[in-house]
Formats: sequence, structure tokens, C-alpha cells
Amino acid sequence: QLVESGGGLVQAGGSLRLSCGVSGRTFSPSPYPMAWFRQAPGNEREFAAAITLSGRFYADSVKGRFTISRDNAKNTLYLHMNSLKPEDTGVYYCAAQATYSSAYWDGSRYAYWGQGTQVTVSS
Repeated sequence: QLVESGGGLVQAGGSLRLSCGVSGRTFSPSPYPMAWFRQAPGNEREFAAAITLSGRFYADSVKGRFTISRDNAKNTLYLHMNSLKPEDTGVYYCAAQATYSSAYWDGSRYAYWGQGTQVTVSS
């Protein structure tokens, strides 16, 4: 139901835009948060960004560089990533909640996940 795309190899300082196509569920208007998480090699999955009816929220590590957005007409969630750093390397996953939780940063609150897309930032 969630399919990510847009990952790839980019040099430090570059930009990428990730997309997450949503099918099989109501996307708009959805009161439930959607988010991007990421997992670097050897690390646990971590929260990156979320979009809810209350606004947009970011991990401190990406704040000011990443922007999360959604296009309801296209049933698509985006993550615009600028000023990329080697530490941004990892698999990026989009996720959607099935029932509402205000804990947008907690991956266990998300019922739907994409398969992930690899982002590699070279130094």
C-alpha cells in the first residue's frame, strides 16, 4: 500500500526528493499522521519527519534541511532532502498510522510501511 521511490547516490551537499505513493486507503482527508523513518547500517530505525493535522515535525538531525509534504490529489507523500550529509545515508521508509496516535515519532504507532528506498551520500 505504500511504495517509496527516489532514493539514490548523491554527493554531500546535494539534494534528493523521496516519494511515497499510497494506495488502498483514504489519503485525503486523513487525520492520521504519516512519516518518514530511516535506518543506517548497524543502527536502529529512527524518526526523520512527520506530517499531521497539527503540522510538520522533524528530528533535530534533519531540521532545516528536510521538508515533508503531501499531495492529496496524487495520493503521495514526499520528503525533500537538501544539504545532504554522509550521516544521512540509510534506507528510508514511509509509514502511515491506521488509528490516530499523537506520538508521531514512535514507529510502533504506525501500521503501514513501505519497502524502503536506499539513500547513499558520499563525502
